[in-house]
Amino acid sequence: MKNFLKLLLSAITLFSITLSIAHAERYEVTVTNLSRGQIFSPLFLFTHKKNITLFTSGQPASPELAALAQDANTDDLTALLSVSPSVNEIVHGTDVILPGKSETLIIHSSQQARHISIASMLVSSNDAFMAVNKLKLPHRSSTILVPAYDAGAENNDESCDYVPGPPCGKHASSDVEGEGFVHIHSGIHGISNLSAAQYDWRNPVAKISIRRVKKHY
Repeated sequence: MKNFLKLLLSAITLFSITLSIAHAERYEVTVTNLSRGQIFSPLFLFTHKKNITLFTSGQPASPELAALAQDANTDDLTALLSVSPSVNEIVHGTDVILPGKSETLIIHSSQQARHISIASMLVSSNDAFMAVNKLKLPHRSSTILVPAYDAGAENNDESCDYVPGPPCGKHASSDVEGEGFVHIHSGIHGISNLSAAQYDWRNPVAKISIRRVKKHY
């Protein structure tokens, strides 16, 4: 009887693992920088259940998202999401994405985690970021154009004292607060050290293509 129960338990475990693998999906995500002069910080993307929201327009950005938008820091977001049972997988980009260039990454979903969110800072700004927020993964493939958002966490003074990317390279955040809520970014206006001719953009700022690919196990 004990042997039978052991065999039954092993069979159930094997079935559960097989079922989990069978419902896992593998996706190829390509992000293209459509701006003329803005560099994207290394990508941050994760698959998750629909109860997770990276941000809500018109509401304050979380401190973790603000850290990404102000200084391209994804450590806090990674720490927060890695312990959430609603997150399936977190993937980081390998390098910055220059204007006109792309990066392709592989990420997996599960039967319950059928949504994806993506974020990256526009590094020649105070707190601009490109984002996909809780997008349902496609059955086959899809391509979308996305805008740049303002995290509303820092004043858009365009001063090199608080801009990490070219032509500045500073890693500090201004003490002067921004609007206090996430909204569509109004761009670079040339009011201080950033040239609008070089670093401004017109939305959309990125093209994102997502394609479901065959699994290899």
